[in-house]
Parts: sequence; structure tokens; C-alpha cells
Amino acid sequence: MSDPGSYVSSADRSIGQLVASATAEMSALVHDEIALAKAEVRQDVKRGAIGSVAFVVAGVLALFSIPVLSFAAAYGIHNLGLGLAWSFLIVGVAFILLGALLAFLGIRKFKKVKPPQKSIASAKQTAAVLQSAKPHPRPSVEAAAIIERSSGSSLAKKAVEGRSGRDEADAVGRSST
Repeated sequence: MSDPGSYVSSADRSIGQLVASATAEMSALVHDEIALAKAEVRQDVKRGAIGSVAFVVAGVLALFSIPVLSFAAAYGIHNLGLGLAWSFLIVGVAFILLGALLAFLGIRKFKKVKPPQKSIASAKQTAAVLQSAKPHPRPSVEAAAIIERSSGSSLAKKAVEGRSGRDEADAVGRSST
């Protein structure tokens, strides 16, 4: 950082100089913190990438080992005195049975999957509440008074009065149903 001995004593510096110095120090501190965070993130990303590559390579090697182990199992059974064709047939049937067992377990798990009952019930309840809800009555403001104040036009006032008579009739018709 900087040498504390190179500063002029605080008694000789003005408040503006002290604020400027504090601002510069804070700015440098923030920049250093950002650089540290970037370095840590880079290191974590590098570790994550290496770890994921290691998992992928391990998976590929495990996948490639299946045929080798299958041949080893078949030749092991052959060494017990069974014919080579029967040995490979036994290993193949074992893989088919293992696959069928895993498929059966998967199907059982899928059958247990149900739709989200609580979410559906909540959505239905909300829909029912919203259907039975009526809008709040709004206070009627005389549109003619507003138009008269703003424009003073008697033509607009007559048009609004004609419309407000229809609005009142509509409101009475709605309230009676």
C-alpha cells in the first residue's frame, strides 16, 4: 500500500484533503477486494472444471469396462466346464434380467408420481374466491362537473349528462339481478 510516514500530519491537512485521501483509500480497498473475489472465483471454476472432467473420464472408463467384464464373466463360466456359447448366453441373460429389474423399479417409481395436489387445491380455491368476489363500488364523481371545470364546454357537459343517465340505468339494472 502506501507508506504512512509520507503523509503530512493530520493537523496540517484540511478536511477536504482528508476526505479526498479517505475516498482514494476506500476506492483502492474496493478494487483490491474485487480483484481478490475474481481470483477466488477463477480458482473455484478451475477446480470445478477439473472435477467435472474427472467424473466424465471415470464414467467413460466405467462404460468401456462393461464389455471387458462381460467377456471375463463369460470366460470364467466357461472355465467351470460349460461351453463357451452357453457362458456368453448366461452373461447376456443376466444383463437382460438386470435391465428388466431396473425398468420395473423405474416404472414403479413413475407410477407413484402424482400431480401436485396441494397446489391444484390452492389454485382451485383461489379461482373460486375470485369468481365469487365482486368489485368494490367506486364513488361516483360527476363527470360533467369535472369537464365543466376543465373546459367549460356546455356541449361536452350535455354529452356527459346523456351518458350518465344511461350509466345510472345500467347500474340499476345490474343491481337488480
